[in-house]
Amino acid sequence: MSAEAAEVSRPSRRGTLYRGDPGMWSWVAHRITGVLTFFFLFAHVLDTALVRVSPQVYNEVIETYKTPLVNLLEVGLVGAVLYHALNGIRVMLVDFWAKGPRYQRQMLWGILAVWLLVMIPGAYFMMVRTVTEMFGGS
Repeated sequence: MSAEAAEVSRPSRRGTLYRGDPGMWSWVAHRITGVLTFFFLFAHVLDTALVRVSPQVYNEVIETYKTPLVNLLEVGLVGAVLYHALNGIRVMLVDFWAKGPRYQRQMLWGILAVWLLVMIPGAYFMMVRTVTEMFGGS
């Protein structure tokens, strides 16, 4: 094959953003949510360990968690853990169910639908207290 023919047959490398299929993005999201959950657990172990070192410092740290920003981060944590768990079930089905690879895309859309059905009311109920406190109300 000539150099010119090889040039023509190579795919173009314009742009740096990967425009893969939803399966690739679910893989990326699974890794990100796993890492975020790990860091939360690490921080949680550290702040809980403070109770043995200094109960006063522990109480101060826990008080800082009662802010609207932390409440929003908690909603994000629940969303990350829920997605990671649902996608983990999908990954297991793809790996261990004979028909799993054939239905992996439909299962992805299914877990996203379940995620939305759980997260929308879940986020509402998690945030209602914070929003009420921020803007006043009964």
